[in-house]
Amino acid sequence: MSSLNYDALKLILFTILLTSINATALPKSNSTQINSNSVLVALLDSHYTELSELVEKALLLQTLEQAVSRHNITIFAPNNEALERQMDPEFKRFLLEPGNLKSLQNLLLFHIIPSRVGSKEWPGEDVGAAAHHKTLCVDEADNHLPLTRGNSGDKIVGGLARVTRPDDVIRPDGLIHGIERLLVPRSVQEEFNRRRSLTSISAVLPEGAPVVDPRTHRLKKPASPVPAGAPPVLPIYDAMAPGPSLAPAPAPGPGGPHHHFDGESQVKDFIQTLLHYGGYNELADILVNLTSLATEMGRLVSEGYVLTVLAPNDEAMAKLTTDQLSDPGAPEQIMYYHLIPEYQTEESMYNSVRRFGKVQYDTLRLPHKVVAEEADGSVKFGQGEGSAYLFDPDIYTDGRISVQGIDGVLLPVEETTEKLASKVSPATAPKIVAKLRRGKLLEVACSIAGAFGRFTSCN
Repeated sequence: MSSLNYDALKLILFTILLTSINATALPKSNSTQINSNSVLVALLDSHYTELSELVEKALLLQTLEQAVSRHNITIFAPNNEALERQMDPEFKRFLLEPGNLKSLQNLLLFHIIPSRVGSKEWPGEDVGAAAHHKTLCVDEADNHLPLTRGNSGDKIVGGLARVTRPDDVIRPDGLIHGIERLLVPRSVQEEFNRRRSLTSISAVLPEGAPVVDPRTHRLKKPASPVPAGAPPVLPIYDAMAPGPSLAPAPAPGPGGPHHHFDGESQVKDFIQTLLHYGGYNELADILVNLTSLATEMGRLVSEGYVLTVLAPNDEAMAKLTTDQLSDPGAPEQIMYYHLIPEYQTEESMYNSVRRFGKVQYDTLRLPHKVVAEEADGSVKFGQGEGSAYLFDPDIYTDGRISVQGIDGVLLPVEETTEKLASKVSPATAPKIVAKLRRGKLLEVACSIAGAFGRFTSCN
C-alpha cells in the first residue's frame, strides 16, 4: 500500500516538473494586449482622422502599443484642417514618399510625451514659466517639447501651437489634447530642405543641341508650348497615315503624345450609333473590316483634329460596282472623299449654303473638294448624276466627330467625267486628221532654187 502511494507521488512530481519545463521552453510573445478603453483605440476612433491615417501609414501602431503598455502617454493631436489644408502640399508629398518613412515617424512621435500631462499639470501664467517634456522622437537632438502659456492665458505647445481642445480625450492610459497646427522637429525640417534643394538642382530638363536654320543661318527658336485641348499645329494631312501607294495598307501610328481626347472611344461610339440607327451597316463594315480607317480616325481625333463624316446609306452603297471597289486602295479613296476635316452640323452647313450659294469643303482626299449647295430646302452635295442629298442629319455629334447621312455615294468630278467618256463608243467619236505641214528646210531650198530660175513652183 505504501509502495503505491510512493509511485503516485513520483508520478505527480514528474508531471509538475514536465509542465514547468514546457512553460519555460515556450517562446514569449512580443505582442501586447491593448484594452478597448485605451487611448490608442480612442485616437483611431476620434475626429482626428487625418492624424490616425498618418499613424497607420507610418507603421507606428506596434511602437505606440509597447509605449502604452509601459507608461501613460500624452498626445498633442493637430486638427484635420491643419493636416489637410494648412500643410504645404510639397511637404506632405515629401512625408508620404516611401523613402521618407523615418521622417514621418519622427514627426508623429514628436507629438507624443511618455507621461500623463493634463491641463491641470500645465505651468502657470508666470512670465518665463515653462515645462520641458521629452518626446518619443529619440532621433531628434532637441528632444524636449516646451509647454508654456500665452499672454492671454492660452496653453502653448512647442512655442507655436495653441491648444484648442485641452483634455479632449481622457483614458486610463493617456489623454489627447487638440492643437491648431503641426509641430515639425528640426531634423525633419532639415531633411526636407536638403531634399528640396537637391530636387531643384537635379530637376533640369535635358535640352538637345541648338538647331541652325539652313535658310537664315540662325538658331531656330524652340516651339512655344501648346495648351491642353488646343488645335494641332500641323495640318491634318501631315498627320494622316500613308496610303496604299506607299504601304501595303494604311498603317496608322500609335498617336500623339498629348491624348487630351479619347479618339478611339469616340469612333467606337459613332460606329455603334450607326448600327443602332439602321441603314448604315455597309459603311460601318467598310470602316472597321474592309479598311483600317476607324483606327486612323481614332488616332486623328486623339491628336486634336475634328472630322465630319458624310455617310452614304446602305441603298447608296449597294450601287457601287465591283470595278469601283476592286482597285487597291479604292475603298479608302472613296471614304476619304466623304471625310471633311472640319466640324459641321446640319444647321451650320445649311446656313452656309443659304448665305453663300455654293460652298466648297476640303476633304481628306487631296486635292479634291466636295461642293455643297441648297436644294429643295436641304443641302445637296456634288453635281449632276453623282450628287447626294443630306438625308439623315446629325446622326452623331459629340463636338469632335459629326456624322451626316446622305443618300448617295460621292465621287470626284474628274472620275465622273472619265466614266462618261468611257461610255462613248469609238464609232461616234470624231476622227481628227493631222494637217500636213511642209518642213522649214524644204521651204528655204525651194525659195533659193526659184531665185535662180530653176523651179517655178515648189508645190
